[in-house]
Amino acid sequence: MRSFIPREIETLWTLFTAPVVWAFHFVVCYVVMAIACAKGSGSIEGLMGLRLFLGGFTLFCLLLIVGSAYLAWRQWGFGTDTPPHDAPTRQERQLFQGFATLLLSGLSFISVVFVALPLLFIPACMP
Repeated sequence: MRSFIPREIETLWTLFTAPVVWAFHFVVCYVVMAIACAKGSGSIEGLMGLRLFLGGFTLFCLLLIVGSAYLAWRQWGFGTDTPPHDAPTRQERQLFQGFATLLLSGLSFISVVFVALPLLFIPACMP
């Protein structure tokens, strides 16, 4: 299968991509809303622009995590080799890293969705 992304990009850093995206999303969402609520623009109308911005930012972060998951799935061999990958070889380490990255990407995806849920359910800042 031919890909536009070179295989050299699959390093140990790909393991940390999805959790870093989740952490960045978490900080941005809560800091932006905390500043908006502290400034007193906590009405439903005042927060609509911020909600749209954070909704778009959430979709962007989810796309980054899906991209990370794709790289992990490719590194894992598209799921052809089943775990455990515990042999002391370079190939097995790479398969293990791909599988671990795929699991972290799934966890990070769910975490970003849960961080974004208050945007939908909390109508305004609480006094």
